[in-house]
Amino acid sequence: MSPTHPTSDDTPDTRPDDTAPATRDAPPIRLRHIGFADPLRWLLRGLHDYLAHPAISLFYGVCFMAMGWTLMKVYENAPAYTMALSAGFLLMGPFFCMGLYQMSMRLERGLVPDFGDSLTAWDTRTGQMAIFGFVLLVLEMLWGRATMVIFAVSFDGMPDLKGSLLALLDPENLGFIVTYLGVSTLFGGLIFSISVVSIPMMLDRQVDAITAGLTSLRLVLNQPVVMVWWAVLIAVLMVLAMLPWFLGLLFIGPVVGHASWHAYRATVIDEGSDEADTSA
Repeated sequence: MSPTHPTSDDTPDTRPDDTAPATRDAPPIRLRHIGFADPLRWLLRGLHDYLAHPAISLFYGVCFMAMGWTLMKVYENAPAYTMALSAGFLLMGPFFCMGLYQMSMRLERGLVPDFGDSLTAWDTRTGQMAIFGFVLLVLEMLWGRATMVIFAVSFDGMPDLKGSLLALLDPENLGFIVTYLGVSTLFGGLIFSISVVSIPMMLDRQVDAITAGLTSLRLVLNQPVVMVWWAVLIAVLMVLAMLPWFLGLLFIGPVVGHASWHAYRATVIDEGSDEADTSA
């Protein structure tokens, strides 16, 4: 028999309280083993959540598209920043997708998602989210600065956006290409590693930003092949979504956001679970 779906007005707030003290001497957070097919399942579940309440999901898609337009407009004369911040925007997606995580969490618990509730998903974890956001901001600033330095020492002045893209495709600029991709991989990989499941975890349970970030990093280090596959899927989908004037973000952005919640739920074992998975 299907569960009753109460309205948001009848449902107590199930989110963790940021002011509540963390449990001491808690057992280590355990992780599940995952396979190559699992990221595809996460995407299918993300699609299901999108279709369950498309109006709310579409709102976040419009926000993603507007942010893409804003980035292109503001940084159209500074292509190095545009490229670095665009990549960072994709990797910081989990931080901007908290409303989508909140929707998926309520659907999973048999509750009806509420638009206002999704907009304020951050309000009970403000302190920890601020700490984590600051870490991401610092990494983004370092990434942007490193990219600017690479462009500055590789070319006579800063090329325009078209020139930057041509430079990345020109075999004569092999040294620049290798350096640029190496720096992007370093910062992008670090941001992805600490954020892939950390923000959904902070939304779902009483953990601090450091614990969540380290758990996320441990997941990537313990299962690097599958998590790299997940990162590649996200990157390919988001790049494809950006090509037609960011219009694809209306659909792909929210689906990936919902899927990221399911990635967290599939990889991090519930507290008190009796599963036999071990964590390294």
